[in-house]
Formats: sequence, structure tokens, C-alpha cells
Amino acid sequence: MLVYLFDYLKDFNFPGSGLFDYVSFRAGMALILSLIISVVFGKRIIRLLQKKQMGETIRDLGLEGQMAKTGTPTMGGLIILAAILIPTLLFAKLHNIYVVTMVIATLWLGAIGFIDDYIKVFKKNKKGLAGRFKVIGQIGVGIIVGSILYFHPDVQVHKEVAQDYVPMANEEIVTDLHLQEEGESSQWVRTDAMTTTVPFIKHNEFNYNWLVGDWSGKYGWLLFIPIVIFIVIAVSNGANMTDGLDGLATGTSAIVGIALAVLAYVSSNIRFADYLDVMYIPFAEEMVIFIAAFVGACIGFLWFNSYPAQVFMGDTGSLALGGIIAVFAIAIRKELLIPVLCGVFLVENLSVVLQVGWFKITKRRYGEGRRVFLMAPLHHHYQKKGLHEAKIVARFWIIGILLAVFTIVTLKLR
Repeated sequence: MLVYLFDYLKDFNFPGSGLFDYVSFRAGMALILSLIISVVFGKRIIRLLQKKQMGETIRDLGLEGQMAKTGTPTMGGLIILAAILIPTLLFAKLHNIYVVTMVIATLWLGAIGFIDDYIKVFKKNKKGLAGRFKVIGQIGVGIIVGSILYFHPDVQVHKEVAQDYVPMANEEIVTDLHLQEEGESSQWVRTDAMTTTVPFIKHNEFNYNWLVGDWSGKYGWLLFIPIVIFIVIAVSNGANMTDGLDGLATGTSAIVGIALAVLAYVSSNIRFADYLDVMYIPFAEEMVIFIAAFVGACIGFLWFNSYPAQVFMGDTGSLALGGIIAVFAIAIRKELLIPVLCGVFLVENLSVVLQVGWFKITKRRYGEGRRVFLMAPLHHHYQKKGLHEAKIVARFWIIGILLAVFTIVTLKLR
């Protein structure tokens, strides 16, 4: 909202009003404000949660220090949501379709998590919201996000091509004079929403229509939307699984967010896109403001969530964090990098799948279920092995940092 105010004040030569023209300035302000909201107002929200006796009920799994966490306030994800949405509403351009999409995804997934936490805390039902209803909610946000990214006219993807390039049926040579001027001597082609980025190879555009050949045509959304749904469900559940130790999901999400900010910035700037030979996505620069607020919210929440945690985010935070990461990566056409960038989430998810699957297989075959890990998700396996919680979290963060750096390096590693 402040963007529109200072744009108006520019007509009166108001000092500093021109700063709001710069994405870097607004992203920095969003980051600072989200930190302030998380740290300053977060403490008040924690007190309110304590007053309402909204404490976590801990199931005894035989883990060291586990029962000491009983009664720790949960639903702290409300702090994260507020610290993301308020700076976004203040510093981003609210008519931007990418900002609208991210706000919808944040509110939707946050609401699903809030309902789950509400049932656990106030209804005293440790199982929370039934799994099928969570999945239905995730499918719903996937349908909305997929439809926006596929059908909305402001969602555009451009790739650089040679001067003698012959466009395919689903492509058109860019005729936007401003784009041509910005791109100088480069020639760009606007392709369809089914195009994404494949890491590690040169000329790395990939069109999902290739998977089904000519069948897709104008019905490509029948393929694109299910892909979006699958990614949203996978990453949001991965973040949820990771949220089992103090600061683990929060810190990992902050690391992922920083990498996504870099990817979004280079994709939305035609000169960087030209130099790095990546797809140019007009209007995506506003997403940098959103992801800056996301990073600030995660880091600020760590003030209270690091070991020993004063508050847990609950599903209100974890489902939203994972869903935001998924939707953001899809919007900037970097979803195929998710297995690398979100490697911690992926491994945590896979550890549960392997544990449950192997237990069922061996129970049918031998009459007694066997386990791959001492306990799943993976972080509990290391707890069972005697590693301190803080050490496990720190090591997972280090792995997350390495994966994030490697993800950014893929921009030139081809």
C-alpha cells in the first residue's frame, strides 16, 4: 500500500519517495519489518497463547528431553503469517498477480494448519484434522494456484532464442518494444505456462507438453494443475514432517527462502536472465518483496523457536511454510530444483515413507514388522542414537546451506 502512497507523493517531489521504485529497497524494508514484527509482537502473542493455555500435548516417544516440552505454547505459526503478510501488504504492489497468488496460498494453507492446531489444542484431539481433509485443502490451493499460473494473462514466460529461431505453435516472438530495448540485441520468445527450467543443462527450457505430445493442446492445464497439486502436497507435508525439533523447520525454511530470493531476482531482471541464460519472467520482481518478508519472519521466529523453544509453530506455520516454498518455486519456474533445494524436507519425507512401507512389507512377509530407522522422521533417528537436539538441528542447517548454495550455483553449472 505504501508503494501507491509514495508514487502519489512523487508528483509533489516528496523527499525519498523515489526509493519505492526500487525492488531492493522495498525488499530490505520488508525484511526489517518482518523481523520487528516477529521479535517485538511475537513475544506478546506467546504471552497470549500461554494465557489461553494453548500448550502442546506431548506424546511420550522415549526421546531425551521430550516431555520437558509439554505445555510449550503452540500455534506460533500465527506470528510467522503476520510477519509475512503485513510487510507484503505494505511494500509490494498488490495488483501484481504473483503477489496475489502468494497471499492466497499463504492464507489458505495457514487456515488449514490453524484448524488442525485448533482441534488438537481446544478439542484435545491429538490427531487433529483428519488427513483426508488436509489433502483436500492442499488440492484446493493447488487448483487455484495452478489455474492462475496457467490462465492469467499477466503470467508470462520468455526465453532467449537465436535470431533465426522459428517459433513453435505454442510460442510467439516478443513484440513488446520495451522488452526488446531492455534486452538490447537479444531476441526473446514468449512461450506458454507449461514451460519450466531444467537444471544442469544448457538451453534448459522444458515444456511439460512433451510428456503427452500433441494430446495436450489447449487442454494443457489438465496436466499442469495436477503437477502443481503434487508439488504443493509434497513440499508442505515435507515441511510438516521436518517440524519436530526446535528451530529445524524454521531455520531450514529461511535458508531455502534466501536461495529462492536470488532465483526470483535473476529471473525477473532481463539483464541477469540474458547473462545467465535463464527464462525471463516479467512482473516477478514483486515476489522478491514477498520472499524477503518470508525470510525475515522465519529468522525472527527463530528468536523464540530455537532450542530450547519458547513456542512451536504448529501446523499453522509448517504447512504454510512448505506450501509457500512450493508455490514460489513453481511461479518462478524452478520447481525441478525443489529436490535439491528442499533436500532436507525430501529426506525427512522419504524416511517416513520408507519406514512405514518397509514395516508393512516385512509384517506381511515375516509376521513381524521391521524398521529401517530407529525412528522416523529422520531427525528422531539421530535422537535415538544419542545426538543432542541442538547438534542435529545445526547439522541439518549446514546441509541446507550447502544445498542452497549448490542450487544457486546451478545457474552457471551447465
